[in-house]
Amino acid sequence: MLEAYSLAPEAFTSTAAERENLPIAWWAKRVAMGSEVHELVIGAFFGQELAGAAGLSFEQRARTRHKATLFGMYVRPAARGRGIAKALVEEILCQARRSQITEVVQLTVTESNLAAVRLYADCGFIPFGTEPLAVKLGDGFLNKVHMWRQTV
Repeated sequence: MLEAYSLAPEAFTSTAAERENLPIAWWAKRVAMGSEVHELVIGAFFGQELAGAAGLSFEQRARTRHKATLFGMYVRPAARGRGIAKALVEEILCQARRSQITEVVQLTVTESNLAAVRLYADCGFIPFGTEPLAVKLGDGFLNKVHMWRQTV
């Protein structure tokens, strides 16, 4: 993810500088599995190398427990064009369905990232609004499109 934050800063709210000094335990918790996990990250491999990753964060409050958020979607440049991004989204949706509580998966995507917007639309996500000035990057701002889909 540090590579993702550095190579595609327009795609992420977090920065490499914010995350590079986090302890390994913080990162390990994100890839942990089990019934009590509030957040998980999955990886896609091309051969023996990690080619991409995506995360799913489960809401914890009683009235929003039916929702989860897809986050941190990234495929390394050398691995793009092989269907890895779509496979990651499909696995995230599979993990959401496995929770047996999650009925909705939401995400935000940078409005100018047309390939990502198209990927999510192809996977059944529907836009429901655009947040202007969502992320400040250098001297400019990026808009974020909010999308959702049911897990069924």
